[in-house]
Amino acid sequence: MSDLRDRLRRLEDSFGPTPVVPVDDDHVRLFAKLEFENPNGSLKDRAAFWILKTGIERGDITERTTVVESSSGNFAVSMASFCHTLGIRFVPVIDPNCNAATEAYLRARCERVEKVTTRDATGGYLRTRLRRVQETRRTLERCYWPDQYSNTGALEANYRLTGAEIVAALPSLDYAFVGVGTGGTIAGLSRRLKESFPGIRVVAVDAAGSAVFGQRPRARRIPGIGSSIVPPLVRRAFIDDVVIVPERRTADGCRALLARGGIHAGGSSGSLYAAVQHYFTRRSVTGPRPSALFLCADRGAGYADTVYSDAWVDEFLGTDDDVTLMTTATPVPAG
Repeated sequence: MSDLRDRLRRLEDSFGPTPVVPVDDDHVRLFAKLEFENPNGSLKDRAAFWILKTGIERGDITERTTVVESSSGNFAVSMASFCHTLGIRFVPVIDPNCNAATEAYLRARCERVEKVTTRDATGGYLRTRLRRVQETRRTLERCYWPDQYSNTGALEANYRLTGAEIVAALPSLDYAFVGVGTGGTIAGLSRRLKESFPGIRVVAVDAAGSAVFGQRPRARRIPGIGSSIVPPLVRRAFIDDVVIVPERRTADGCRALLARGGIHAGGSSGSLYAAVQHYFTRRSVTGPRPSALFLCADRGAGYADTVYSDAWVDEFLGTDDDVTLMTTATPVPAG
């Protein structure tokens, strides 16, 4: 166990802050936090590391443990990398929305990969993945399920790491646009940012067809944000507004961010950028230009055959639906 804790300390020492960079905008002083500069290229490194750290420190994870988790992509990559470094076995449970590059990496890194192909009653794969997690756990003698949808380690990671870095980088902040999937990012960030910037408005960005804010769930093709369940961690967040972004607008947002901001980022980043543009073209901003920040969760390279492909977008994402703004749709925090 001491060797495992030593490896954990070395892994923790490898983390550094990710950049906060300005992005040209007509309405606000806009900043992007480039979470794709994390060791494995995504925001999910923070949550994956902190969940493993707390599991090891509590004794729930040892060298003989197999970690099993459901993920649409980035969290699985982070877990696979960190578990390999720590000498722990990891079994990811994925679905067809996992892009080809991610799946290839997971199959190269992990001895066992479980892939579900049957949609659940909502039209998505999440419930099917979670059932497979439970089935897989029953085949293993020593198993740990991170349960990223309710594990408060994800909240802690974003409170202590991501949120603290934003506070250190910016003297003030009026708006923060945060994607919602498992809920850990927005729960941790909203708490940290509202402590330091009491007047800030936290804008949750969700996908059309996600159940998180009361929509009827339906099939979605772009991983990153959205969920067919209401994750418990979302109720720990402090949210002022919600913007619902259709997937066609997500693809448009990715391309617009690359064209204007020079940032080649993934699907959730496109959703957040589209939400920023929609939000401020429909709000009257008086006085000094406010400041706003959004997260770039991962790079665009893994989306070359999807959101950056005209043929794929035209075939799978349909028409250019309207973005929806839900003002003061705040879930009641659990405390």
